[in-house]
Amino acid sequence: MSIDDVIPIAEGSRFGGANSVGLVETKFITFAEPPNEMKLECGQKLGPITLAYETYGALSPERDNAVLVLQALSGDAHVAGYHAPDDRKPGWWDLFIGPGKAIDTTKYFVVCSNIIGGCKGSTGPSSVNPATGRPYGLAFPMVTISDMVRTQAVLADRLGIPRWLSMTGGSMGGFQVLEWAVRYPERVVSAIPIATTARLSAQGIAFDEVGRQAIMADPNWRGGDYYDGQAPRAGLAIARMIGHITYLSDEQMHAKFGRRLQDRDRFGYDFKTEFEVESYLRYQGDSFVRRFDANSYLYITKSMDYFDLAAGRGSLVEVFERVRAEFLVLSISSDWLFPTYQSKEIVKALKANGIPTTFVELQSPYGHDAFFLPSEQMSATIAGFLENVLRRVRQGARAEGRKT
Repeated sequence: MSIDDVIPIAEGSRFGGANSVGLVETKFITFAEPPNEMKLECGQKLGPITLAYETYGALSPERDNAVLVLQALSGDAHVAGYHAPDDRKPGWWDLFIGPGKAIDTTKYFVVCSNIIGGCKGSTGPSSVNPATGRPYGLAFPMVTISDMVRTQAVLADRLGIPRWLSMTGGSMGGFQVLEWAVRYPERVVSAIPIATTARLSAQGIAFDEVGRQAIMADPNWRGGDYYDGQAPRAGLAIARMIGHITYLSDEQMHAKFGRRLQDRDRFGYDFKTEFEVESYLRYQGDSFVRRFDANSYLYITKSMDYFDLAAGRGSLVEVFERVRAEFLVLSISSDWLFPTYQSKEIVKALKANGIPTTFVELQSPYGHDAFFLPSEQMSATIAGFLENVLRRVRQGARAEGRKT
């Protein structure tokens, strides 16, 4: 089976450079049709379920080169390339996916899907509830990281991928990487969790709750039933501003903004936007509300709060007992949202089980969001790791073939 969603681009186009996947198309699968709805971890059922996804590159005849990229909170299926020639920005991890890049699409078949609970094509609170014919709103059942991973396993089946050569994701994407490796050990050859943790801390839960309260305090939220009127834009913008602060480092904020004023040379002694950092945060909030659903923000952040890889499974060391994947664990030196010590806890538990594990602390002043930014260190580390894993997989297959 060979799947390639890339549309050829004319030579000379700014989309057709040597390192671009070009124009790409979002596709969809639907499953869990009634009466065969999926039972969620919360005990409720959900169906039908639609997943939006994109693929880049080609699945090898041996089906041994598939790489799954998993989204963070505000991501979606569009991880690389462009949807149209007039797109101003490529997919959210385009820096690292494409011919000759860290995840080289001339070597690997790359897949990314939008999570359930999201708002970019997959079933979520803004989707139509088949029981009412109206958007779910808060009638949408609570979903967890485990539920998200189980739907991704259905996608893998539909694409004919028995095992992932590797999977990677940062932040909440890292949650999904860990859950995949534990829940489906026979289906994951290697794993690359980035800037993540095995359980969300009290501090992380606290920031999420403040963001949710900002949304729910907006009078336009209307108990989540706002789809026929004004969305709670002000509340969602504030939630994004709060979240964005946690993604940056003190060093980065000082270097980028300091105490510089915006469009004025002296204090106005009023409550208008005065500092550059204020203007930046308002811009982030305003741009976010144009592309994201407030209820999805509530559901996704709550799924992050619930995430605890060891819950109901014993200690973290016990959790990894059945894992077969080789790991590359990456942390970011200036990340205070998911600091390096949390990555080291994962590494320690993996090594206690004798699991081949490489740990790298990426040196960056940019805080948690550094994994979205250009990094030769990260690119080279991921590229080298994937090449070694693929080589060993194919050497093993040849050796097995000689035995038979």
